[in-house]
Amino acid sequence: MAVINRPFTTQEVLRTHENAFAFYGGMPEEIVYDQDKLMTVSENSGDLILTEAFQAYKEQRRFRIYLCRKADPESKGKVENVVKFLKHNFAKHRLFHQLSDWNDQCFRWLDRKGNYQVHHTIKKRPSEVFALEKPHLQKISRLLCFEEQHESSITRTVHKDNIIKYRSNRYSVPLGTYQPGGTNVVFITIEQDQLQIRQELNGELLAIHTITDGKGELIKNPHHARDRSLGIPAYKQTIRQNFSKEEDISLFLMELSTRYPRYIRDQLHVLWESIQRYEEVAEEALRRCMQENLWSANAFRDMAHHLSRQNGCSPLPSKEKQELLPLEEASAQARQEKAAVRELDEYLHILGRRV
Repeated sequence: MAVINRPFTTQEVLRTHENAFAFYGGMPEEIVYDQDKLMTVSENSGDLILTEAFQAYKEQRRFRIYLCRKADPESKGKVENVVKFLKHNFAKHRLFHQLSDWNDQCFRWLDRKGNYQVHHTIKKRPSEVFALEKPHLQKISRLLCFEEQHESSITRTVHKDNIIKYRSNRYSVPLGTYQPGGTNVVFITIEQDQLQIRQELNGELLAIHTITDGKGELIKNPHHARDRSLGIPAYKQTIRQNFSKEEDISLFLMELSTRYPRYIRDQLHVLWESIQRYEEVAEEALRRCMQENLWSANAFRDMAHHLSRQNGCSPLPSKEKQELLPLEEASAQARQEKAAVRELDEYLHILGRRV
């Protein structure tokens, strides 16, 4: 297999290594790689961290790795120039009909051009240089087979906005899936018309979407906008630590769970933000809410905001909402308002007419 018509997976990378060893008739002691997330996780200041599958393959085949450093043209150029030569000399302006024909053309191009043309720098043909180096390749007893692996799974990169791209559309994953400095690679499988997303090849489902036929669409699960990295019990425990009277806050949290079972995470989120914003009056706001039987995170937020303005002990929110009059006061005030009355001559003057 020289060219495939689907995105590469780690298993495809490993299979391509075996195909290359069979084509060249042996295995080198050291292989130069550009950085790719299917093989490498991080340079780690020289201590290379490889993906699990590629690390196992390297240990089995026992070859050394020379990894090009990021943004280093002196090392990356050795790899990128080969790819650039293949793209611009072979693939550019060439018509694609089918995969088998494309592969046949590629092998004929190698014999005619890629491996036969005299190299501009070393003034030698690659085929002649390889004939001298081939005896130094390590013999391998047998080629490894990867056909038993799950080939229907491919990888996708998780972007900063916690979405992946598939067939010109964007699909959401839960908030917190993207981690700065992490691998940010997920595995996707297609089952009928559903897109299944996992962080591990055979791990638990991270997200599931119905595949759309459109282009440029965003398919988003509303629950993915919520940070589920912190469980409900841990969330409640974090909130409890901010109050001296544990019995009072525990009762308040229990009432929230009873009254808002479907929106408990949203209630806890509002409560936690209010505690952080109005820390100095949080204890008093809780006491007043319980005294007035106000069992809601929104009521706690409003009470804390009121106390902070009253005591002047905490800055106002950056975007303060306009206060609304109670309905009775607003209706009474509206009844007292009278519309302005103008004489007819004023309107006729505006229209350019005179009486």
